[in-house]
Amino acid sequence: MLLRMKGGDFVSCDFRGDGVLLDYLGVKNEAAGPQKVAGNVELIASIPFHLAADKENNGNEVAWTFSTFDLDRFDERIDPEGWDFRQYLKNPVVEWAHRYDIPAIGKADGLYADKAGLHGTILFNDKSFDAFGWAIGERVKHGVIRAGSVGFRILEIELPTKEESKDGTTLIFRKQELLEFSVCNVPANPAALAKGKAGQQDMAPNFWGNFIQNTEGV
Repeated sequence: MLLRMKGGDFVSCDFRGDGVLLDYLGVKNEAAGPQKVAGNVELIASIPFHLAADKENNGNEVAWTFSTFDLDRFDERIDPEGWDFRQYLKNPVVEWAHRYDIPAIGKADGLYADKAGLHGTILFNDKSFDAFGWAIGERVKHGVIRAGSVGFRILEIELPTKEESKDGTTLIFRKQELLEFSVCNVPANPAALAKGKAGQQDMAPNFWGNFIQNTEGV
């Protein structure tokens, strides 16, 4: 898991080993059940998403499913019904790889959440004023780039009981505020792949390590 600090630095943490995330949130390891968090922490996590298979993609618009309840490589889940995106809709930016220091490559529209996930449409920038953002959209539509992740503020988490964690789940984000969505080259979650025309199911488990190294000092 990756934390973005107030100064813009990134910190990698794994609450199962070093307890860093829970320390920031003011939560004790032995506590179970839903808990509101005390800290104002921005979390960046690769979550399951894919191109929406039931909608046609036209022009610069691409239909997306941003999030599901699937278990990620950090053994964590994000409750789709816990998304709060009211503030995000006032500035629905889509970024490239969580880079806050470069202009957005597009915007999100038509966001809604249900039991299946968080859904919406991405409108990539037009080539006439943003060749880079347009090119990312072209790569997405051609299946070259099929991954993404979100930046969100944690509002409520749940530490599952021993019985509930038999499937490997170690932490559930029950309520979270969406801050931004980013298109990325490679996801940390094996389910975070778009169902594009290419139809491939590649995985690259070392994404976060490379991401931290490449963004050091940003």
